[in-house]
Amino acid sequence: MENDFETRLQKYAELVIKVGVNIHPGQELVLRIPIEAAPLARKLAIEAYKAGAKFVNVFYGDDEQTLIRYQYAPRDSFDYFPEWYANAMVHFAENSDAILSVYASDPDLLKDQDPELISAARKVTAKKMRPFFDLLSKDYAPWTVIAASVPGWANKVFAHLPEAERVPALWDAIFKICRVDTADPVKAWRKHTENLAQRSAYMNEKQYVALKYTAPGTDLTVGLPQNHVWTGGYGKTPKGNAFTANIPTEEIFTLPHKDKVNGTVQATLPLSLHGNLVEDFWFRFEEGKIVEMHAGKGEEILKKLLETDAGAVRLGEVALVPQSSPIAQTGILFYSTLYDENASCHLALGRAYRTSLKGGEEMSDAEFAAAGGNDSLIHVDFMMGSAEMDIDGILPDGGAEPIFRQGEWAFEV
Repeated sequence: MENDFETRLQKYAELVIKVGVNIHPGQELVLRIPIEAAPLARKLAIEAYKAGAKFVNVFYGDDEQTLIRYQYAPRDSFDYFPEWYANAMVHFAENSDAILSVYASDPDLLKDQDPELISAARKVTAKKMRPFFDLLSKDYAPWTVIAASVPGWANKVFAHLPEAERVPALWDAIFKICRVDTADPVKAWRKHTENLAQRSAYMNEKQYVALKYTAPGTDLTVGLPQNHVWTGGYGKTPKGNAFTANIPTEEIFTLPHKDKVNGTVQATLPLSLHGNLVEDFWFRFEEGKIVEMHAGKGEEILKKLLETDAGAVRLGEVALVPQSSPIAQTGILFYSTLYDENASCHLALGRAYRTSLKGGEEMSDAEFAAAGGNDSLIHVDFMMGSAEMDIDGILPDGGAEPIFRQGEWAFEV
């Protein structure tokens, strides 16, 4: 069984390097990964060097170190963020090096910590890392987010299993969802991303002026700006190098018009936010802005998020995901936005991606805002799709066409 796991881990690493960041000879790889996932880091480095990477830069993270800071650091030190790290990440992005981030964190890590400190740390991180994320929002460098199974996360997802079985069970789920168990994962993934690209092309041709969502607890109209761009499967750098930003990914997405969102939306899955869970929450929008909200659990954390800046109470992304996605079909709640967002249609609070608007990469901030694009320090996805959701595309003349029915695509490509 150990050899089987090692083989699957190697295939996963190959998939991530070839289809995710799509390393080209001479590029550097920037790898941000939990220390518990060091075996995966080593296989990723091997595949990167085999693909021609010039150097692999590894930044290890550690949940325990994060928790120690909240427990013991001076209370007035949480407005600090290391400038050297922010500058280094900007350097890599400006150089079009490959940026690979591996998610694996305990969803409950900070559940007992002071929300004010969590908010302060989040704000300063977002502010200092803003130049880096601005470059990624323009696809200036190839970037990919993946996951790895570690005890803190596996213990939450598979709490019903004996402790020794939890990490292997989460690895099994990751491999299955990411198509690692197919005969040729790279080929299978490229076929999948091409289907998403075809659905994006269909929606781009339609250029609906709005989307109308109807489901239990949800009655929402999301306006779309002129020349919005649907994207799915893969992106391209200015040099034309293709990459897949998320593995897994089941979505196609674009930006909403920041001033044209009206109605109520009910979240259908919990949101893991800075080591805390927000559950049973809903928002009411008027003219693009959240004017009312409630959460059954984690409301204070959610309020702090919405207070980040003026753009935090508006939407920056609208994404479509069918209920037949492999992640939804597992029936597992992963407590991870990377996975849970690909089980459900979702929206994102905060910053819009510049590539979601035709010519958006070249626009000034004022021009982007005038066209309907939202700006914020945050970009936080929340899930609101279900098997009971219908979505209509609204035409310029006010007519409507079905896009989703009962949580599934209503058109073929």
